[in-house]
Amino acid sequence: MTKHKTGTRKESQTQTPSDVSMKTKTPFTGGCLCGAVRYECTAEPMRMLECHCADCQHFTGGAGMSGVIVPAKAVFVVKGAPRFYSAPSSAGGNIHRGFCSDCGSPVLAKFDRAPHVYGIPAGSLDDPSWFQPQVYMWTSDAQPWHQMDPAVPKFPEYPPFTANPK
Repeated sequence: MTKHKTGTRKESQTQTPSDVSMKTKTPFTGGCLCGAVRYECTAEPMRMLECHCADCQHFTGGAGMSGVIVPAKAVFVVKGAPRFYSAPSSAGGNIHRGFCSDCGSPVLAKFDRAPHVYGIPAGSLDDPSWFQPQVYMWTSDAQPWHQMDPAVPKFPEYPPFTANPK
C-alpha cells in the first residue's frame, strides 16, 4: 500500500445538519491508488454526500459514491491527468467521471449542469477521516444491505441544490 505525504493544513470547523462538529483540513489532497494522478483542493467542501444512484454503484463497484462537492476553481490536478467517462445525468447534461487510466481509481467528477463545482470521491482523499455525509441522495436506488445514518437527510433522487446545506 502506498502512503502519500500531505503538507501542513489549516483546520477549520464545519457543521453537518445534525450539528456534529468536525475538522475539515484545507488544503486537502488526494489521488488514485497507484499515485499516477494527484490533486489538491484549496477550499472547504460545500457539501459532503453519498450518492446511491445505479451509475455510482456501477462506477465504484459498491453501494454508491461518497464524496465532497467543492468549487471547481479550487481543484488542481498536480500530477498526471484523469481519464473521463461521460454519461447522461437525469439532472440534465452529462456527468464526467474521472479516474486513473492506470489503476482505475475514481478521482474527480465534473457536471454539465453545475460546471462551477467538482465532486471528489471520499475514498481518494489522503485523509478521509474527516468525511461525514450531510445528505444521502438517490436513496430510491440504494441497496437494502447498505446502512445509512438515520440522522442524515435522505432524498429519493436529488436534494435541493444549495451552496451550503443547513
